Amino acid sequence: MPAQLQLPTPATTSTPASPAFAAPALTTSPDTSANRNSALERRARLTARLAKLAAAGHLAPLARQIGSLGGCARPIRMTGHRTRLDTATGQILDHLDTRHLPAGELLVRCGNRRTTRCPACSTLYRYDTYQLIAAGLRGGKTIPTTVATHPRVFATLTAPGFGPVHNQPGAAPCTCGTRHADGDPLLGTPLNPERYDYTGAVLWNAHAPALWARFTTHLRREIAKAAGLTQRTLRHHATLSYAKVAEYQKRGQIHFHTVIRIDGPTGPNSTPPTWATTQLLDKAVRAAATRTRVHHQRLSGAGEADRAQMTEPSVFRFGRQIDVRAIRSTDFTGEAPVTDRHVAAYIAKYATKGAETTTGTLDRRLRFLAELAQHDLTDHARRMIHTAWHLGTRPEHAHLRLRQWAHMLGFRGHFSTRTRRYSTTLTQLRAERTAWRRRQDEAATSTPTGPALVGRYGEQGPASEGQPVTDRHGDRDDLTAGHTDPGPGHRAGHRAKDGRSGGADTTLVISHWQYAGAGLLPELAHLADLLATTPRPRPEQPSRPRRARRAGDPAGRTIDPLMTAVQPGAIA
Repeated sequence: MPAQLQLPTPATTSTPASPAFAAPALTTSPDTSANRNSALERRARLTARLAKLAAAGHLAPLARQIGSLGGCARPIRMTGHRTRLDTATGQILDHLDTRHLPAGELLVRCGNRRTTRCPACSTLYRYDTYQLIAAGLRGGKTIPTTVATHPRVFATLTAPGFGPVHNQPGAAPCTCGTRHADGDPLLGTPLNPERYDYTGAVLWNAHAPALWARFTTHLRREIAKAAGLTQRTLRHHATLSYAKVAEYQKRGQIHFHTVIRIDGPTGPNSTPPTWATTQLLDKAVRAAATRTRVHHQRLSGAGEADRAQMTEPSVFRFGRQIDVRAIRSTDFTGEAPVTDRHVAAYIAKYATKGAETTTGTLDRRLRFLAELAQHDLTDHARRMIHTAWHLGTRPEHAHLRLRQWAHMLGFRGHFSTRTRRYSTTLTQLRAERTAWRRRQDEAATSTPTGPALVGRYGEQGPASEGQPVTDRHGDRDDLTAGHTDPGPGHRAGHRAKDGRSGGADTTLVISHWQYAGAGLLPELAHLADLLATTPRPRPEQPSRPRRARRAGDPAGRTIDPLMTAVQPGAIA
């Protein structure tokens, strides 16, 4: 297939619009008509290209390969090959060569968590985060269900104020005298931008990761102090488990939402001591948040005269608004409607959002400050980025790398972290989903073995015309796994990520992959848009006596409602 389509030069003049579709009261500018005609001409050329592919019999395999991406906006394109051999017999078990794939390249989902970059991959990421948080609250995914009886709280640590901003203070109007709606663009912006402490706001975001690390240290000390133990002996009686996510406020400051749990000495499988209660954990969180301080470490790059003129804050702390709530089980809410389901959904919602979603900043790094002129940003976000960019030029702030994180308003920490014993991991969740999809594919179609499998991706073409050629069968694992063979691009002895052998003694994997680019080619992107806009079949009426079944699910089994919004190809 061609690497790029040669599109015609946009026309400078346009033909008059048809009276049947033209609005009588509006006039069409020449530039608008030229752009519309150029877009229509480009669409016509791409449609003609797809018609030629359909006539050659290549359109159906391409549609299956693109459909397996699950709606990924910018898939990764790879070229290369992979061969699996049986070391005992020398028999070829599987062979994949991208030259014989329908698109000529291996298409792999980008897996980006940002909603603004890839909505499909971020949706799947949000579902995985929900399962990870929920498993640490009610059990499941190798975590016992008794963990729901352990003391746990949901805490919110806020940032201090750096100047009055437009807000919604309950029933009272804002300080400016007006009542702002939920979608008002003024929310979070300073009342007086000239007196707003932009320097302190950016530096606080830069020190927020250190504040969180210091908070966890103080929290262990407070728990040990309340229990009458030392911090060293606390680990012999109880362990602290937590999972947190960083959220951007509308004013551009970081908030931390965290689930904190007290377990026994060996983690969630052991019973916590009797003195470990929710009330004790509540007081410890509040005391630790109040005591947490981080001093700004200025490197030796400025003179004494310059240090005397510095107005940046030297000590950073959390804001006065600290919210700590006990987490109830799903069948008992009590007076506070904070259940494990609410908490998991709340944290998962912010796992895919960043500063670009809340404050309207950028979702990628800046190479030059002049790039801001090409983007439609709010004045508040633009001043935050400018402040971070200029602070990054000072030697005393060099260790903060503010220029690299100017698009994140100075925050350079992990948006989501957890302790090792809290629950499962995202890697294990993805491995389970891949294994489940592989079992479903093997059960649906009988997979040939031995040399006959070479014809599946080899020169003879696919073994079955109805079998989609995708990256579902462990191709992504080969791309991300390490190489143990001395040769470049090769590895021997495949070991599964969960620690099991996976045929390491009898299977030799020889692979070589090369990055070809990101995003679909124009004709493939046009085909993806056509597949996305294809109307889905109407669901069966609920009045029918027989049980409704999903397409591709002949057994009629129950599907998790969280996963019904994801296309089948996205759960590969």
